Amino acid sequence: MSLPLFDILGIGNAIVDRLIAVDDAVLSRHRLSKGTMALVDGDTAARMLGALPEGVECSGGSAANTLVGLAGLGVRTAYIGKVAPDRLGGVFSSDMKTIGVAFNTPPGTENPPTAQCVVLVTPDAQRTMLTYLGACVELGPDDVPDELVAATAITYLEGYLWDRPAAKDAFRKAAAVAHAAGRRVALTLSDPFCVNRHRDEFRDLADNHVDILFANEAEITALYEVATVEEALALVPRHAGRITVVTRGAQGSTAMDAEHTVSVPAEAIARVVDTTGAGDLYAAGFLYGVVRGANLTTCARIGGIAAAEAISHVGARPQTALLPLVKAAVTT
Repeated sequence: MSLPLFDILGIGNAIVDRLIAVDDAVLSRHRLSKGTMALVDGDTAARMLGALPEGVECSGGSAANTLVGLAGLGVRTAYIGKVAPDRLGGVFSSDMKTIGVAFNTPPGTENPPTAQCVVLVTPDAQRTMLTYLGACVELGPDDVPDELVAATAITYLEGYLWDRPAAKDAFRKAAAVAHAAGRRVALTLSDPFCVNRHRDEFRDLADNHVDILFANEAEITALYEVATVEEALALVPRHAGRITVVTRGAQGSTAMDAEHTVSVPAEAIARVVDTTGAGDLYAAGFLYGVVRGANLTTCARIGGIAAAEAISHVGARPQTALLPLVKAAVTT
């Protein structure tokens, strides 16, 4: 097997985030459930933006956030996601390339437009998301080059994308090409909404087609329809090469492979400002450890460091260079 051209290839929804600070009254007025993600149409997204104060605009999407974190750690990264040839599509493409993520997916048509996500951040640091998928829904297997997947050590799939048949075919193709080339496949379950919507298919993916699985407590218990994380982990396959990671908020994270189960406490920070992207950056830190050959405990520790940086400020992208933080922590 030849050496990989990239360490991590992400496949996900290419979205431009609109981060807006609000109070709980705004959520009540619009009948929104705090801390959840809901899919909306373009008119609803525009109407919400018109009724809210100005926010911060940046390229986003779960897998894209993870790839940005990895690029900041010096990992060779590439991304596949669909945008439209419009202003927001240009914002997304320019941001990714400037950060150092290879992004060459051909844009779709002008309609539907590039996806956007209205992220409402309340004072308790919870984020409530309204996502208009737009051009994301046009991604299909033709957008996944065999040679790119085969030349990447780990292909990282975003559960949010798992909805339309063409996107599912893209996932399945990527997994098949990666495994045929002797590479690995990682999956993030993304949100309990996604798990409950596609439980049987996610179970098949997680149990039979994935080498590294990322989930939080709500997602893993929803996947296996049990009450506790411990019950869920008892149902997870533990074959050779398989890694399962569960983030547990203030309790840190639990990671296991065929032989070991480790629990690592959360990194201490002065104040939680915004939980947007905490799981995305945790995955970035953990995968950084994986591609560097670190053990489970070190991978989970690095993931916690990256997540702690993400929740210390508004927005899902790191505002402090991650590599010095990681190097300082793992050498002490």
